[in-house]
Amino acid sequence: MPTPYSPQAAAQEPFLGTIRELVRAYQAFSNYSESFVRQHDLTPAQFDVIATLGNTQGMNMGDIGDKTLITKGTLTGVVDRLIKKGLVTREVPPENRRSVIVKLTPDGESLFEQVFPAHIIDMKEHFEGFNPSELELLKVLLSRLRQAF
Repeated sequence: MPTPYSPQAAAQEPFLGTIRELVRAYQAFSNYSESFVRQHDLTPAQFDVIATLGNTQGMNMGDIGDKTLITKGTLTGVVDRLIKKGLVTREVPPENRRSVIVKLTPDGESLFEQVFPAHIIDMKEHFEGFNPSELELLKVLLSRLRQAF
């Protein structure tokens, strides 16, 4: 067990500045990205599902959960709301009646084809200041940080 030390000593830990920048970067990215997807009457979670289902024949809920940043408990509600908007459907494949496949509707496909490329173009503008080696380093460091937790 680590030896306890004073709050003053704890406040001097070098990683605290890194944590602050990480949180600020996440908040800035999240706020910016959310404002973009809300222009299309979507929540970030709904956009994540639409983007994940785009260019696919559909997926089961487990696969959608694995490929998105949405928890399993939240995913059902997100899909339900997308169904109400007419953007996705749930289908039971005849060969496996215990499985449910979520697919984009024609309106969902149209929205994906409009919003996804626009989002990528918009994001690209923000990442153009980084060269490929910086992007790779950032990806590696963020992955190492995630694995540390």
